[in-house]
Amino acid sequence: MKWLLIPILMTCVLSAEEEIRKPAKVSSVAETDLADFEKQPEPVMKLIRAAIALTKLELTYTFASSEPKKGGMDCSGTIYYLLTKQGIQDTPRQSDEMGEWVRDKATLHRIEKADALTHAEFAMLKPGDLIFWTGTYDSSPRKLPITHVMMYLGKHQKTGQGVIFGASDGRSYSGQKRTGVSVFDFKMPKAEGKAKIYGYGSIPGLLPKK
Repeated sequence: MKWLLIPILMTCVLSAEEEIRKPAKVSSVAETDLADFEKQPEPVMKLIRAAIALTKLELTYTFASSEPKKGGMDCSGTIYYLLTKQGIQDTPRQSDEMGEWVRDKATLHRIEKADALTHAEFAMLKPGDLIFWTGTYDSSPRKLPITHVMMYLGKHQKTGQGVIFGASDGRSYSGQKRTGVSVFDFKMPKAEGKAKIYGYGSIPGLLPKK
């Protein structure tokens, strides 16, 4: 009976894992799809190219992973992997720690009143910036209440829609829900929902100090 139970238990574990790791459904863009791409500083262009390359690997959303070799990554794991591969070795692993890092070593622009992306609070947003959300899921207390992070790529050349890069299970791109390491439409969260945009800021160490 013991030997019969082992395959059954293994099947249950695999089934649970399959439920957690949905198949990747991702989208990508070409750098030429992004408005003013060639006007960005070279390190920003290099970073965006590396992000776009990751969207072509068909990686799904995998909680607690920061390694493409595992078949997927989570939101902060994706940004952590991207930045460390670009030589920014002091990149924190968690989204809230990334927010603290931006606040302490660059400038964290807070979003407190904006109800649209055209609001003045977004005036300093530029390609290559990290964007932080709060309330995307219930978490233990944190120094900053940040629970999600992605990177702003810029506006789509044809539509003018903001485009962001990262990992998600449920955000959309061009009207289609995506799962995995992908590009997504940058939109304001629903006013009645818990999720809010917390702020944004440039990546410490990406550009030389002026």
